[in-house]
Amino acid sequence: MTESGYTNTKSGWRSVLRHDVPASLVVFLVAVPLSLGISVASGAPIAAGLVAAVVGGIVAGAMGGSVIQVSGPAAGLSLVVADLVQTYGWRATCMITLLAGLLQLLLGLVKVARAALAVSPAVVHGMLAGVGVTIALSQLHIVLGGQPQKSAVENLLELPSQIVNNHGHAVLVGVITIAVLLVWNRLPRLRAVPAPLAALLIGAAPAAALGWDVTRVDLTGGFSSLEGPVFPSGDWHAIMSSVLLVALLAAVESLLTCVASDRMHSGPRADLDRELTAQGAANLISGALGGLPVSGVVVRTTANARAGARSRWSTVLHGMWVLIFTLAFGWAITLIPMEALAALLVFIGIQMVNVGHVRNLRGHGEMPVYFVTMGGVVLVGLAEGVLVGLGLAALLSLRRLTWLSVQVRPDGDRWRLVVTGSLTFLGVPRLTEALRAIPAGAAVELDLHVDFMDNAAFEALHHWRLEHERAGGTIDIDELHDEWYSAAVRGTRMFPAKSPFRHDRWWLPWAYRRPGPRPGEILPMPEPAPAVVSPGNGGEAVPDLLKGAQEFQRRTAPLVRPLLTRLARGQAPSHLFITCADSRIVPNIITASGPGDLFTLRNIGNLVPRHRVAPHDDSVMASIEYAVGVLGVRKITVCGHSGCGAMAALLGEIPPAPAEFDTGFPALRGWLRHGRHTLARFVATESTEDDAGPLDRLCRLNVIQQLDNVRSHPRLDALVRSGTLELSGMYFDIGAASVHVLREEGFTPVPTLRTG
Repeated sequence: MTESGYTNTKSGWRSVLRHDVPASLVVFLVAVPLSLGISVASGAPIAAGLVAAVVGGIVAGAMGGSVIQVSGPAAGLSLVVADLVQTYGWRATCMITLLAGLLQLLLGLVKVARAALAVSPAVVHGMLAGVGVTIALSQLHIVLGGQPQKSAVENLLELPSQIVNNHGHAVLVGVITIAVLLVWNRLPRLRAVPAPLAALLIGAAPAAALGWDVTRVDLTGGFSSLEGPVFPSGDWHAIMSSVLLVALLAAVESLLTCVASDRMHSGPRADLDRELTAQGAANLISGALGGLPVSGVVVRTTANARAGARSRWSTVLHGMWVLIFTLAFGWAITLIPMEALAALLVFIGIQMVNVGHVRNLRGHGEMPVYFVTMGGVVLVGLAEGVLVGLGLAALLSLRRLTWLSVQVRPDGDRWRLVVTGSLTFLGVPRLTEALRAIPAGAAVELDLHVDFMDNAAFEALHHWRLEHERAGGTIDIDELHDEWYSAAVRGTRMFPAKSPFRHDRWWLPWAYRRPGPRPGEILPMPEPAPAVVSPGNGGEAVPDLLKGAQEFQRRTAPLVRPLLTRLARGQAPSHLFITCADSRIVPNIITASGPGDLFTLRNIGNLVPRHRVAPHDDSVMASIEYAVGVLGVRKITVCGHSGCGAMAALLGEIPPAPAEFDTGFPALRGWLRHGRHTLARFVATESTEDDAGPLDRLCRLNVIQQLDNVRSHPRLDALVRSGTLELSGMYFDIGAASVHVLREEGFTPVPTLRTG
C-alpha cells in the first residue's frame, strides 16, 4: 500500500478486491438509509442526501487525509441546515454550503487543521447529543402520524397529545422499524445486513403488501430534480455567520472523526490538513450540485473499519455504489414510508446521546460542559448551545489553571503554611484568610510550591511577611518550585509563563542538604548520630533519617501517592536487579526507574552462590526463586561497580578489624568465599591496555562470573536456554557517574541520548 492509500501492485489490487470491495458494499448499505433520513431531518430534497453521500465518498475519499474515514451527510449538521432552509430557502442553502466548502479549502491550504482539535470534546459530544435529542423529538411526531413543531420544547409539550391519539398505520410502520433496529444486531447470523437497511425494508414490506395508508418518499426526477445554488438574500452579516458556522461545525466533526479513525486501523496515520482540504472540496462540489453539507461521519467510518477496509478505495467505491443505485434503482426508494425514515432518525437521535462519552468525561470533571451544551442546543439553538458550552469549558479551564491550595496548621512550636498551585490575584483572598490565622510573633515555615505568582499575590505575601517579622515572628521560606517570591524580592524579572514543576534535590545525600558545603566541595565527615531508637538516646530516631522521611511526606508523597495506591494491590517488576550493598549505588537513580520496576537484591559484592557450593546460603536463591517463580520476572541483571570493598578484600586489601570485631569478621570472610571463582577467573585472565588497575578489572570480571553462577543452577539454566529468562550485566563507574553494559566484546558505556 502506498502512502496515499492507493495500491499500485498486483498484490495491492488483490487486497482491494479481498478487503476494500466487500467493505465498500457494507458502507453503501449503511449510507443509503442514513442519507435519506438526514435529508428528511434537514428539510432538504431527498436526493440532496444522496448527492452528499456520492460526493463525500468519491471526492473526500479520494483526496482525504485518512484512508478509512467515510464522509457524507451528517446528522450533527441537520439542525443548522433545517434552519437555513427555513430562513433562506433550499437553493440559497446550497450556496452557503458551497461557500463553507471554499472556506474549509482555504483553511486546509494554510494548514490550521490542528487548531480544530483545541475545541473541547465535551462541547462536541454535548452538541451531538443535543442534536440527537432534538431530532428524536421532532421525528417522533412523524412516526406518530403528526407534524413536528418549531422547537424541541414545543415538540416535547405536544408529545402527550400525539401519543394518546390513534394514528393507525403510521404508528405500526414506525414501531416495526424501531423494533427491528433494537433486535437486529443481537442476531449474529443476520449482522451481514446492516440494521438500518433491514429496518427500512421490513418496515416497508407490510405497508406495500397490505396497502397501508402511509406517506411515501418522494424522489421524483432523481438527481435531475435538483437545481443549482443561488445567492441568499438578506443581511450579509447573518449569511457570512451561517457560512462560518457550517464550515467550522463540519470541519470540527470531520477532524475529530479523522483522529478517531486512526485508532481503528494500523495503516498510514491521518493528515489533518489534507483532510480539511478534501472536506472543503467536497462541500464546494456538493453545494454546487444541490447536495447537503458533507463531513466525516463516525457511524460510516466505524462500519468501514469493522468491515475490514484497508485503503481509501473502500470509501471511493461506496460513493460509486450510491451513485449507481440511485440512477438504476431510484424507484425502489419511493417504496419506503416516510414514517420508517422518521423511526430510523428517532433511533439515530437516541444513539447520538452516547453514554460512553459521558462516563469518560465524568473522570475529567467535564460533565457540566457536556450537559450545558446539550441543554443549550435543545432549549435555545445549536449555535447558542455551542457558544455557551465553549464559554463554560473556558471558565472551567481557567479555574483549573488558577487552582490554588492553601493549608495552614500548627506543627509543634511552629506554624506551617503550604501554598500549592498558581498564586494569582484570584487566590489572594484565600491566602490572606490563612495568613490571619497565624498568631503574631509565631515561628512560621512557609512552603511555596507554586508554578506562577503575579504581582498582587506577591504584594499580599510580602506585606504580611514584613508585618509579621516586625512583630517579632520568624519566617523560613522554602520555594519547592521556581523562586518566584525570591526573584520578586530581588527585583529579578521572571518569565511570565507558567513553568513546569521541578524536583531536583531529592537525590542529594543528606550532608549536601545541610547548611554549609555544596556539591563539588570537599565535605567533612558527618558527626556520628544515634543509630537506633532507645531509652538511652531520648527516644529520638536518626536525625537525618527522620528529616528525610519528613521531606518525603511533604514533597514526594503527594506526587507518588496515586501511583503507589495502584501498586498497593501487588507488584509486577520487569527486572531482578542484583547489585552491591554499597551505599553509593542507588539502582533507581542509575536506571531511571520508579516504584514497581525493579525487584532488587543487594549484598556484599553482588555475589550469587553457585549451585550446591559450600558454605551453603539460601537467601540469594530464595530471592531469585521468588522473583522468577512467583513474580514472573524474565530478566536478571547483575550490576557491579568500581572500588567495590568486597573485591578489595579478595585482593587482600581488607581493613583491620576494630576491637569489637577482634575475631576478624568471621561472617564476612565466610560470605566472601563465594567470590573465589571470581578470583580464579581474575588470575586466569590477562590484563589489557585499557585496564584501570587490578581492582577495576576484578570488579568487572566479578559481574561476568556472577552471571555464570546464576546459570550453575539447573532450573535457571534451563530457562535461559529456552529463551524464557534473559541475563545481562552492568557496571557502574562511580567516579565518572557512567553506566556500562556487558556485551560480547566486554563492557561498553551506555550512550547518552541527545535531543534536538
